[in-house]
Amino acid sequence: MLEIRRLEFGYADDARPDMVFDLDVAAGEVLSLIGPSGSGKSTLLSLIAGFLTPAAGQILLDGVAIEKLAAASRPVSIVFQQHNLFPHLDLYTNVALGIDPSLRLTPAQADSVNEALTRLDLAGLQSRKPGALSGGQRQRVALARALVRRRKILLLDEAFAALGPAQRAEMIGLVKDLVQENGMAALLVSHQPRDALIASARTAFVNAGRIAALETTDHLLEQSDLPEVREYLGSI
Repeated sequence: MLEIRRLEFGYADDARPDMVFDLDVAAGEVLSLIGPSGSGKSTLLSLIAGFLTPAAGQILLDGVAIEKLAAASRPVSIVFQQHNLFPHLDLYTNVALGIDPSLRLTPAQADSVNEALTRLDLAGLQSRKPGALSGGQRQRVALARALVRRRKILLLDEAFAALGPAQRAEMIGLVKDLVQENGMAALLVSHQPRDALIASARTAFVNAGRIAALETTDHLLEQSDLPEVREYLGSI
């Protein structure tokens, strides 16, 4: 569904790019990205989202190139560690902004906001402000906002890093369900190998701006012979 083909990015006008990515993600799949800080995980997500411009290569969605589209026109939703909710607005409005910044929603769109909040166990909280919620609830609101956008690509950049292990596992399980139900392709960046075990049948190890390994998660975390993988993991 999502294909990354020789996607190059550089911080200077050198002949050799700093980063080159090749990757495939299937519909209904959450693919985890792990690796050292500065290895290129968040850069890859920014290239897919359109926040950065690649020097070369393609981003294909169902065979159609999207790398030249403006960020706002790409079929991409992204959730960060910082939930980016507006503190002065209630939950309903924060989610509705994902559909239309003018908040001129059709009845069907308004229903979709309430359905997303219900699906994410936030029913009855529509009128509350983000400050009245727990960290886990705020991340659910951010995920609801991404869900109502109905984009085919979901990017999660350390989205649940601020949550405790139990809440993080719950949120990742919820993401898996939503991705499968909606036929999305998702990429999950995390510094916690356990997140990959929960989220993904396959995990990519990113190192020095390359996909150094792409294997089943169990094999990558437990049996990989790559020295850089073993050094990164230490003992988990």
